[in-house]
Amino acid sequence: MTTLIKIGNSQGVRIPKAIIKQAHLENAPLEFEVTAQGLLLKPVPKKPREGWAEAFKEMAVSRDDALLIDDALDLDFDEWTA
Repeated sequence: MTTLIKIGNSQGVRIPKAIIKQAHLENAPLEFEVTAQGLLLKPVPKKPREGWAEAFKEMAVSRDDALLIDDALDLDFDEWTA
């Protein structure tokens, strides 16, 4: 449980670190939604493929070329039909 605290001319809420971690809110831009039950805080959804370029650069530097899909997956495209 927490209460509103004065922050300058506004008010804010202190969120315990454990709750921030559990809700994946660390260093995330937040979105507020007013609902019938109160206020919902949630991280702003990432854009599709956001961060991929950096991840590929890190993979190249570390020479990590492991497959992202299982080798057992049947990728015999000759039998596929359109």
